[in-house]
Amino acid sequence: MRFLIVSILFCVFFSACDFFQIQEKENNKSAIIAIVNTEKLFKKDIVDILPQNVSKADSSIIVNSYIQDWAIKQLLLDKAKKNSSLSTVNEIETLVKDYKESLLINSYKEELVQQQLDTVISKEEIESFYHSNKDNFKLNEELIKIRYLHISDKINDKDEIIDLFKSDDIFDLEELEKQELSFKFHQFNDSIWTRLDKVLLKLPFSKENLLKKTKFIQKQDSLGLYLVAIKDVLHRNAIAPVGYIKPTIKQMILHNRKKELIKDIKKIIVKDAIQNNNFKTY
Repeated sequence: MRFLIVSILFCVFFSACDFFQIQEKENNKSAIIAIVNTEKLFKKDIVDILPQNVSKADSSIIVNSYIQDWAIKQLLLDKAKKNSSLSTVNEIETLVKDYKESLLINSYKEELVQQQLDTVISKEEIESFYHSNKDNFKLNEELIKIRYLHISDKINDKDEIIDLFKSDDIFDLEELEKQELSFKFHQFNDSIWTRLDKVLLKLPFSKENLLKKTKFIQKQDSLGLYLVAIKDVLHRNAIAPVGYIKPTIKQMILHNRKKELIKDIKKIIVKDAIQNNNFKTY
């Protein structure tokens, strides 16, 4: 076996060298450049593997490597066929057949789904789905509605900024936003739910501090001053707010629509086959 492989690879090497002569002398893409038993490797199988503007020396290395890999694969495949039991071969052929059929069927179904699936989801449908499945939307994380600000301790008008941050007046918030370029980072929109673990990565407060509703807390460290206001808190196992899980609900609705559409497609296919006498049972 070892002698056979060495002999094959020896022939393959010279076939690879001849490949460039074949390339220069003719454009016949059906030219054979290597043979293993009854399997043939053609010039057309090699041409596409070469990168553009590659040198002749590099081309030779690439082609030699490709042909050697091809030859070893054919030798191993031949040995595997000869040394595998009939039941093993049949089992593999069945698996390949089933896999091919599954790929074709799934590809066809996906194409039909893309053509026919209604992807428009109304606000009312989201609300209805949410209220019908509330128990399935329990949180496995803490959420908070938070406003925060990180500024340098040496910033000008620090006291004014603190007063603006603490205010509930919309005009004070707008005034604060005008100065955002002088802040290290901030979040002023406290109407959205934010994961607590993401906030903890930004702010040097303990989890316990941030899980309490508070109009204002502040903390000073070597990096500057942190201002925080906690508007609302949701603990683990609480029902997730509809706004927070809206993308998930949309995906669930689309998934259910897709399943129903595929069911309908199957029924129509069977009905048409029966009407056209393409499907009969005895």
